[in-house]
Amino acid sequence: MTRKYSAVTAVAVALAVALTAGCGRDSAGGDDEARSVADGPATGEITVWAMGTEGEKLGAFAQRFIAENPDARVNVTPVPWDAAHQKIASAIAAKQTPDLSMIGTTWQGEFAGTGALDPTPTDLIAPDAFFPGAWDTTVVNDTAYGVPWYVETRVLYYRKDLAAAAGFPTGPANWDELKAMAKAIQAGGAQWGINLQPGKTGSWQTVLPFAWSNGANIADDIGYTFDSPEMTEALAYFQSYFTERLAPTELAEGALEPAFVRGEIGAFVSGPWHVGLLNEQGGPDFADKFAVVPMPAKKSATSFIGGSNLAVFKDAKNRDGAWKFIEWLSRPEIQVQWYADSAALPAVQAAWQDDSLSGDANLKVFGDQLADAKAPPTFPTWEQVAAAFDIEVEKLAKSGEDPATVARTVQDRAASIGTGN
Repeated sequence: MTRKYSAVTAVAVALAVALTAGCGRDSAGGDDEARSVADGPATGEITVWAMGTEGEKLGAFAQRFIAENPDARVNVTPVPWDAAHQKIASAIAAKQTPDLSMIGTTWQGEFAGTGALDPTPTDLIAPDAFFPGAWDTTVVNDTAYGVPWYVETRVLYYRKDLAAAAGFPTGPANWDELKAMAKAIQAGGAQWGINLQPGKTGSWQTVLPFAWSNGANIADDIGYTFDSPEMTEALAYFQSYFTERLAPTELAEGALEPAFVRGEIGAFVSGPWHVGLLNEQGGPDFADKFAVVPMPAKKSATSFIGGSNLAVFKDAKNRDGAWKFIEWLSRPEIQVQWYADSAALPAVQAAWQDDSLSGDANLKVFGDQLADAKAPPTFPTWEQVAAAFDIEVEKLAKSGEDPATVARTVQDRAASIGTGN
């Protein structure tokens, strides 16, 4: 979901966390029991909040569900991403929620922590149907409070012509090859061998794949664990691209795509939306000039997984209808149809067997990467910790801050913020 909204401010996060104590609910503690859903077709009105493109398209798409459930109605309210967090938080506090809503993956722990979300009825929806990393975004204190709807992950985009001239015609497979390719592309005339996010909002999504691939864990069951040798080593590797002048420390908004098209930047890390952006900016012939590969490996080739979940509220007026709608949206064939309508990548693994996904070389790489992708912890305070992490990444990239100091500082900040549980 991170392509569609900026990070939540600490004030907004604090407001939502405060709901845990102020809305008269018990916090989600992992002991909620999922209730079953009645058999038979859905009936009655099902109220839904959805954001971005999904909010604009879901109402029309839901007519297919109504055709199968003629006694049901689906009422979709589109919500702008930049207003969604506060709208959901306020609705929880007032006990005026819809039946179900999209929930950004990094918001899941926060809203589940208020006690407002209904546990997922796993007798209706099978957890193993989804990519494991995606399912993990719904789990808070060992209980699932939602279902992954669509997913995205990070891979490496590279210019095929520049990489071939640099000696890497199929792209890099590991950290050493990535560094060597960036150096050779720059030596061949490109201004920058690669672009990485130097501390901008959301830069943690680029840094964490390097950390996870090096065996670092940023949290355990008790709290945050940033300060580790594996994290320090990953931060040092990330920093080296800036100290060796292989990656820019400043890049204007919107400058990446045209620079990549012109061959001034040889590679970058991003999500699936950039395929369309590059095809649009590069023109009809540019599709043959770039490709994607999974994140280069160290101990593993683990990437970040994001996207959006669907969750039912405990105050839902039509709980069973809401879960039946979610179950329908989770069917592989429906996920494929939704991808065709919205370009949102399916969270259900079986959907990727369809030719519309498996037959596309770039999309297949994203599908492969999703099998080795992780989400950040579902602690209610993650957004605050992520914002603190971004600040330290900026110091790492732009000011040459010592990687070990960065790891300790992030850990100290995370410990002072706490988990919110």
